[in-house]
Amino acid sequence: MFLDRPKSGSKALLVHIQKYNSELATTDELKELVRSAGLVPVGCLSSNRRYPHPGTFIGGGKVDEITEFLADQTCDLVIFGDDLSPTQERNLEQALDKRVLGRTGLILEIFARRARTHEGKLQVELAQLDHLSSRLVRGWSHLDRQRGGSGRGAGASSGLGGAGETQLEADQRMVSDRIKRINSRLSKVQSQREHNRRGRTRSDVKTISLAGYTNAGKSTLFNQLCTADVLVENQLFATLDPTLRKLELPVIGNAVLADTVGFIRQLPHSLVDAFRATLEEVSQADLILHVVDAASPLRSEQISEVNMVLEEIGAEATPQLMVYNKVDLLDGEPEIERNAQGVVTKVWVSSIDGAGKELLLEAIAERIGEAVIETNVTVRPEDGRIRAQFFELGAVLQEIPCEDGSVEMHLRIQESSLRKITRDKRTGQSVP
Repeated sequence: MFLDRPKSGSKALLVHIQKYNSELATTDELKELVRSAGLVPVGCLSSNRRYPHPGTFIGGGKVDEITEFLADQTCDLVIFGDDLSPTQERNLEQALDKRVLGRTGLILEIFARRARTHEGKLQVELAQLDHLSSRLVRGWSHLDRQRGGSGRGAGASSGLGGAGETQLEADQRMVSDRIKRINSRLSKVQSQREHNRRGRTRSDVKTISLAGYTNAGKSTLFNQLCTADVLVENQLFATLDPTLRKLELPVIGNAVLADTVGFIRQLPHSLVDAFRATLEEVSQADLILHVVDAASPLRSEQISEVNMVLEEIGAEATPQLMVYNKVDLLDGEPEIERNAQGVVTKVWVSSIDGAGKELLLEAIAERIGEAVIETNVTVRPEDGRIRAQFFELGAVLQEIPCEDGSVEMHLRIQESSLRKITRDKRTGQSVP
């Protein structure tokens, strides 16, 4: 419709502005974003600037420098590592005679290329249309006012009618109508997700969600924990569509693990709003596994950015377990860290080779477990299914056969699970 996306393989000049308050704003991240969008960086111009210029963001001197560069290079578009206002974007395109993309437009392009499911495509299109709605005036040559009707109908005076709808107004109306239709479809998706979550709650199935800065290794860790086959690539936003899989935990039993889109500095608000139904898997989880690239020199800043997004989606109060991934790059060993109260707060793992997987599963079970106890239960010969359920939970520490054919089992188990398993369906009483 209106989404004039750049072609894959288009050559791009990058413009990086290092501001005094942003350690994460690096040229490396900008280059990774550009490559993830299927574009080819042919150069990068950097500048330090405390405040953006209101008209062009970078000022007249830097505009002249970019113009000189473009005169000597074959280039299809100019990409900025920061967001541009519609006015700044329009002024730059007029001055440079090139297509200009800001940070939000670039990230939206990546998401558009990665969306695979119907829901994901709707979410991305909604974000694109929201971003486009304030930029319809950019570079459109066909926005002349259309004439009205001839005005020669019955009772009408001769001559042309009044001014008709402008093309710009028609475009804005079409965008608005499309946004309404997409929101209506996504509301149905949200209702379905809520229905599924209520079903898991009634079944007492715990939900754990992965969150973290993009490219921290969430999908690799997801595959290790669930023996899944989620796409894993060394690039930003490799995972876009949410994935849920069964996770088997010691003592706890089955849980659900959700892998969602990665976060990044200045994640566009339009994307957060469009993906709210998906991100609710994070905000409604019983536990968030906050995956951190332990080998990144900017890991503290990345943790802060992720926590900002979690706050924006209403997940700041959800319990977190910090998972420091890629410990293999630090020549370290997997380990668990606890706070002064003895609660597990950090787990160091390597998702690439599975080192620390068992420690992480134990830590997750400990964090979401309820009143774990050690007790003895005598299981009769006819209650073989109950015995099997204890083994499925991994709750059996020891079992001793008795002379009458029953088995005395020494268990480490949640009280709620013990009550649920041992409840005799015929009498409503617990087995001895």
